[in-house]
Amino acid sequence: MSRYPKMFSRLEEEGSGAFVPFVMIGDPSPAMSEAVIEALIEGGADALELGVPFSDPVADGPTIQRAHVRALTGGAGLAVCLDVVKRVRERHPELPIGLLVYGNVPFAVGVEEFYAACADAGVDSVLLPDVPIREGSDFSRAARAAGIDAVYIAPPSASIETLDAVASASRGYVYAVSRAGVTGTESTASTAGLARSVKRLGQEAAAPVMLGFGVSTPEHVREAINAGAAGAISGSAVVKIVEEHSDALVASGSGDEAEGFAAARRDLVAFVSRMKAATRP
Repeated sequence: MSRYPKMFSRLEEEGSGAFVPFVMIGDPSPAMSEAVIEALIEGGADALELGVPFSDPVADGPTIQRAHVRALTGGAGLAVCLDVVKRVRERHPELPIGLLVYGNVPFAVGVEEFYAACADAGVDSVLLPDVPIREGSDFSRAARAAGIDAVYIAPPSASIETLDAVASASRGYVYAVSRAGVTGTESTASTAGLARSVKRLGQEAAAPVMLGFGVSTPEHVREAINAGAAGAISGSAVVKIVEEHSDALVASGSGDEAEGFAAARRDLVAFVSRMKAATRP
């Protein structure tokens, strides 16, 4: 069973929203990305969204595109990424873990085989950012068979028909995009249309709505929750911290005890702690 309902139920009892950081598995190396993930959890992440590197990440802005390149250069293919997830899962059995994977990856592996491998690693959900809801039925079917939540994106200013389709198909949570364009902090989040989307998605008994794209400050998190979202996802701001320390991380060795990791860990823990604090009253 997915770990998301238990997480959202706990947070509702606490009167808190969810904060979910995104980071690329394998950036800047598989071992160091595992240490980065542990720092995010230490900072108070309620769940994780982890990227699998891909050669043509069309939904991502320049910051996350560079993370794809660093991870691929470091040899982080799908099997390596799932090995990292499996080790994180062993240490954190109750933490919801989602993957963000471009559609060509499961298509190349075989859709059923891909979702089965994700389930074996302890993945809770898979979001395919380049697969619109109208093309998602085969992926949803395979995900459901493997016990994986299929997550879909509710685009900004989406039609009622699209919102209803996303609400019907999404499990775990719904990814509401705060603005048009690609990921990144170059353009900030906007909650102008989010309240409308959340209301409609809620009417259709959708999974809880999380706001993403351009979420980089505690104020963005507060705005998302005030608009009715269950929480917020932040990617580029987290990846940017990893990028700032990437040279030191690569040179330092591997693991959370590696020389050079202390500064990165400090910044990651502090960032997540500030963002998580914004989810509380």
